[in-house]
Amino acid sequence: MEIRELLSNEYEMALQLAWTVFQEYEGPDYSEQGIKSFYDSLHDTEYIKMLRIYGAFEHTKLMGILATRSNGNHIALFFVDGKYHRKGIGKQLFEKACLDNSSGNMTVNSSPFAVKVYHHLGFIDSDIEQVTDGLRYTPMIYRLKKDN
Repeated sequence: MEIRELLSNEYEMALQLAWTVFQEYEGPDYSEQGIKSFYDSLHDTEYIKMLRIYGAFEHTKLMGILATRSNGNHIALFFVDGKYHRKGIGKQLFEKACLDNSSGNMTVNSSPFAVKVYHHLGFIDSDIEQVTDGLRYTPMIYRLKKDN
């Protein structure tokens, strides 16, 4: 398996994977407004330009993605094709993103479906579940470095 940053011409493939996985695993937890908000974010070119997207590949097959924003300090998208869940792909994507983070902290607004995944990676809740534009999420934080 190869984990690497995607080239801009690979972004469409990554966004399609995100949309497909979202519909299967996360969409059922959202209102129609939330689903539309997520779809719109995937088609907002200015938003997408702010992302740094990493991909997990088996040969040429894209199995998962993790996108960060805010100089690598916030996870914006994190999706692994359902056929590859529980195989360590998400962990490897996360570890790659952590290497490019210099702040010492990583934040995420976790969907209800992914809360357990983020807890498994070592994130802790930083607030209670919230809803914005129909999207349900729990703010979370991961400390990359120990405070001295």
